[in-house]
Amino acid sequence: MSEETKRVSDALDAVESIADPSERVRAMGEVMAAQAARNKRWQSERQQRVVALRDDGVSLRKIAAEVGVSLGTVQDILRGYSRSWSSRPKSQDSSRQDGGAERGDGTAGKL
Repeated sequence: MSEETKRVSDALDAVESIADPSERVRAMGEVMAAQAARNKRWQSERQQRVVALRDDGVSLRKIAAEVGVSLGTVQDILRGYSRSWSSRPKSQDSSRQDGGAERGDGTAGKL
């Protein structure tokens, strides 16, 4: 963890340790509101970096390592996905819905 990340984490821990419950919840709300706007900027910057690295010919695995995310996250960013799995387009290949494996008798199904 970088020094900057550690300082942010410590500050969030300090908010959680506020003794007065009302003050603690109020502080949490302020942090969450500020972070909601920040998340959009951060997401955009991360996407720009991933795309720039890909345009430079860097492999997806190396991009994932450099940016500090999973390979799947890099793929999602490049596909333009930014929300939960439930909001993603469904596959048009209906044979994949049941696991996609083909049995020895030529019918699809889980093995």
